[in-house]
Amino acid sequence: MIRQLLLATAALLACAAGTAKAQGFDALVLPPRFEDSARQGSVYRNVLEIQSASPNPTRFNIRSADWTLDAAGDAVFDYALAPGSCRPWLGLEANEVVVEGNGRRRLRFEVAVPQDAPSGQCRFAIMVEGQPQQTESGMSVSGRIGIIVYLTIGDGAARLSVTDLRVEAIDGRDLPVVSVRNDGNAHGRLQGFVNGLDAQGRRWTLVPVSHPILPGTTRQVPLQPVVDEGEPPPTLAFPMQLRGQFDWGSQRVPVEGAAAR
Repeated sequence: MIRQLLLATAALLACAAGTAKAQGFDALVLPPRFEDSARQGSVYRNVLEIQSASPNPTRFNIRSADWTLDAAGDAVFDYALAPGSCRPWLGLEANEVVVEGNGRRRLRFEVAVPQDAPSGQCRFAIMVEGQPQQTESGMSVSGRIGIIVYLTIGDGAARLSVTDLRVEAIDGRDLPVVSVRNDGNAHGRLQGFVNGLDAQGRRWTLVPVSHPILPGTTRQVPLQPVVDEGEPPPTLAFPMQLRGQFDWGSQRVPVEGAAAR
């Protein structure tokens, strides 16, 4: 019998309520990701919560995975231990939990960072997997949610820089896009806003999409214009002059130049 895994990538799909939902079972897991830090020789502890929307008790398997980003920026999970993985440092409270109907279950986990661990970042996913369910067609379907943990170790940090400005069609709309390089040893994201002046003389405030930029990679980050609630997305005129700076922690990432087709 075919088993179909339907995956909701909680770390990469922004959700205003701070939750993630899988398409194979009625469950929410929060927070959708962890971004934190720990020193060498310490034990980092935290808790995630599984919420069931099913009226019946639901059993979930809990396990860890390594992950990478594919060319489209989506997370690809792998249960095999990757070279240099920090998952041996991870301890999970349980490998299987039962959540009562419409109930909640908190799950503790901890990361024991070795004293000799290099500064950088420990990244892994905690996978919450539903039990297979039968569909009307007789197919066995299960769902899983991957909660990604970014744990910066010691003096690990991102080093972000904007290397290019361009215009790309995103979901049918032309938007300014910045190419961001990360020469550090921990992930980063663009935060804050920059100012834009388009070819029709209109001024815009632009905010970045919250894409993670992993160490040693360059990623294209679209910029969205800020509009009043209820207003339709505007049509921007290019070329657009961009000026300002983004933030990530204590780092400032300057942007100045023209985004053109």
